[in-house]
Amino acid sequence: MGTIHVLPEEGIEELLRTAIVGRIACCGHGAGGGDGRPYLVPLAYGYDGEAIYAHSGPGRKIALMRAQPLVSVEVDEAEAPDRWRSAIAEGLYEELTDPAARERALRIVYPPPAAIPPLGPETIVYRIGLTAKTGRYEVPD
Repeated sequence: MGTIHVLPEEGIEELLRTAIVGRIACCGHGAGGGDGRPYLVPLAYGYDGEAIYAHSGPGRKIALMRAQPLVSVEVDEAEAPDRWRSAIAEGLYEELTDPAARERALRIVYPPPAAIPPLGPETIVYRIGLTAKTGRYEVPD
C-alpha cells in the first residue's frame, strides 16, 4: 500500500481531458423513477475546461437528472494497486436544445477529425456545468 495525496488542479484537469470513459452518478428521491439510491453508469464524454458534454437516449439516467439536476462525475486511471489517480467533479445537468449549442457540444465529444455519428431524433444532448472538482492519487511508499 502506498501514500494517498491530494491531486493538484492541473492533474484533475488532465484526467478530465484525457479519460476516455468516466462515471456519472445521479439520484432521485421518488422523482424520475428514483428510490433515493444513487444511480451510477459509465459515460463517454467530452470536456472543454468548464463543462462535461455527452448524449443519451431517454431512460433512467435522463429521468433522474431531469428530476434532480445535481450530479457527480468520476474519472480515474490506474497503473497498479498502489499507483492511481482519480478526480470527482460535481455539477449541474442541463439539456441542450438549441441546434448550435448541440452541434458545439457534439464537436467537443467527437473532436475533428472524428465524425459525429448519426443520432436518432430522441437523442438528448446535455452538459454538466462543473461547480467543484477534487482529486486524489496514490504512489508507492
